[in-house]
Amino acid sequence: MSDIEPVSVEVAYALPHKQRIIEVLVAPGTTAYVAVEKSGIVKEFPDVDLENAKMGLFGQALGTKGLKPPREYEVQSGDRIEIYRPLICDPKEVRRKRAEKNKG
Repeated sequence: MSDIEPVSVEVAYALPHKQRIIEVLVAPGTTAYVAVEKSGIVKEFPDVDLENAKMGLFGQALGTKGLKPPREYEVQSGDRIEIYRPLICDPKEVRRKRAEKNKG
C-alpha cells in the first residue's frame, strides 16, 4: 500500500436551475483539468465543452493573476475547481446600454 495521500478537491458547475459539486480524490500533482475530467461532471452536463471551458478556483480564473492555466495548475487539498459558463453577452456592452438608457 502506498504512503502517498490522495488530494481531495471539489469540482463545481452551475446552470441557472441546477448546480452540482462533486468531490474527487486525486493523486498529488494532478492538474485542475484532469481533476475535472475525473469528476465525471461532463456526463451530467454534456453541454460543457471541457476543451474550451474557463475554470477557476474560488472565483479566481485559472490562467490569470499569477495562477497557472487548468492544464498546468496542480490542485491542492481543499481546492474547489469551478467551471464557468460562456457569457451570453458582453457585460461592458450591457453596462453601456444601461447608462445610455438612464441618461435619456
